[in-house]
Amino acid sequence: MGHTGQGDPTAFDMEGGDIGVLLIHGFTGSAAEMRPIGQFLNEKGLTVVGPLLPGHGTQIEELNQAHWSAWTQTVEEALAALQARCAHTFVAGLSMGGLLTLYLASRHPELPGITTYAAALDITDWRRHFAPIIKRLFKTVSKDEEHWANPQAEQLLWAYDAWPVSGTMELFKLRDEVEASLPRITSPALIMFSTADSSVTPKAAQMVMNGIASEDKEVVSLDDCGHVMTLDTGWEEIAQRTYDFIMAHIPETEVIVNSQ
Repeated sequence: MGHTGQGDPTAFDMEGGDIGVLLIHGFTGSAAEMRPIGQFLNEKGLTVVGPLLPGHGTQIEELNQAHWSAWTQTVEEALAALQARCAHTFVAGLSMGGLLTLYLASRHPELPGITTYAAALDITDWRRHFAPIIKRLFKTVSKDEEHWANPQAEQLLWAYDAWPVSGTMELFKLRDEVEASLPRITSPALIMFSTADSSVTPKAAQMVMNGIASEDKEVVSLDDCGHVMTLDTGWEEIAQRTYDFIMAHIPETEVIVNSQ
């Protein structure tokens, strides 16, 4: 049991200006899948942080011991630290990172904008319904073949090559928590998905679109890239759309006139 890809799984912190972006990776993945978008945004002058979630980037056994509240605590702490450094802080995430982005938005109405990439609200794997039974028999189960429009992009990944069953049950608990909290979200939202995603259905994007209370929200679909859309074909378009969304949603700051 090991991992796929040759990317760097470790957390990153890219210093920039007073606009901050928190980038959150997906389940069984690592910060590697957010790094190219992070570098793109940082080169545009933004401060970008990509944490490594507990149980990820090490051994799959550690992910089987993780509780979903450890993931939410990690992103809460990362958001607080980034907000302390930057005047305006945005959040974006892939798959489970999209769930954690929505989780933060439901608790932080001050967020000026969020972006989700294939948020894992509707997962295609049929085994999710049998996880409690599978857990008694196996600690891990094999992953299905992932669709990549650009097979070379998979080498930029760093992800476990199997599903940790106990950890997957924690993912489902997080998913249910987030779905229930969608009506509390009011921040502007850019919701992205791929019609070629073999892990998360297009229905998931509509669940976000229809579930959140935000007035300013948009769904953008891509046709070719796989589930890890932040690395696959079209990632630069995704990065540019993310940047444009951020720049269009920077709050106007009040100008304080010194009368003395």
